[in-house]
Amino acid sequence: MNQQVFPTKGNLISTKKSLELSSMGFELLDRKRNILIREMMAYVDKAKMLRREVGRLYHEAYLALQQANVTLGVISNLTEAVPVEDGLEISFRSVMGVEIPTLTHTENDHGLCYGLFRTNSYLDHAYQCFDKVKQMTVVLAEVESSVCRLANAIRKTQRRANALRNVVIPRFEDTTKFITDSLEEKEREEFSRLKVIKSTKEKLLDEVNKMPPVM
Repeated sequence: MNQQVFPTKGNLISTKKSLELSSMGFELLDRKRNILIREMMAYVDKAKMLRREVGRLYHEAYLALQQANVTLGVISNLTEAVPVEDGLEISFRSVMGVEIPTLTHTENDHGLCYGLFRTNSYLDHAYQCFDKVKQMTVVLAEVESSVCRLANAIRKTQRRANALRNVVIPRFEDTTKFITDSLEEKEREEFSRLKVIKSTKEKLLDEVNKMPPVM
């Protein structure tokens, strides 16, 4: 690129300005990356806790379902009475330009979804256990989705920061050095040329002064 830039003061000022903006952009991207990493680590710790809790609740729920099946036989016909869940809403909040989802679960009061005839407390317990699983899964989905979005944003930010640090900034630094060196070389050449001209003028004046006056 250096060979394609004409070494002028205007280009030097422009290149220095671009270098300054690139350095500022790198600092902002690095700051953004650090903020996103801190945000993601908080979600990662929360996700680990939620996964353990959801795993425990699923284990408890399937044990309760097993007990209900043992005491009532296969209860798949009863599960068909449970209505489809439609109380989930999603909104977003921005963290350094990254859209982080927020899931809101609104419980619908459908009342008792199955009759009391030919059911027992084991079925009630299984229903309650799976309801807890559903609520906790909503929270886990929100957290894991946030982790995924933040991780993708961190990768993109890191790539851009690396491009500035390893490619763009060194290129502008090299160009600045090339123009500066070229201008300094021109100044030295101009200074030498002026010295030669001055020396030549002085010699000519001396010769003129030595000439005898015209009668």
